[in-house]
Amino acid sequence: MNLHFEPARADAIFFALGDATRRNILSRLMRGPASITELADHAAITKTAVGQHMALLQDCALAKSEKRGRVRTCRFDPAGLRTLQGWIDYHREEWTGRLGRLGEILDD
Repeated sequence: MNLHFEPARADAIFFALGDATRRNILSRLMRGPASITELADHAAITKTAVGQHMALLQDCALAKSEKRGRVRTCRFDPAGLRTLQGWIDYHREEWTGRLGRLGEILDD
């Protein structure tokens, strides 16, 4: 079986997206870069909590951050979504093949 995605990485991304606060942070970052303070205000949580959520989002390539001076700026990273697209494509191919075989059986 030739996988077009990394199952463990896809699992980590699904886990990250399973949390409403992380989805909220990610949605905000998709509109443009933001500081940890801006994200904390947007999500109504502490800066420490944002940092923890950002660490998880960075681990699965959904976000990036960099520190300039005293400000940590966070950005959306599309690499994680490409992993999910690979997962979707893989399963679409699998089910398209199964449905095609089912159609052949029903035609007989």
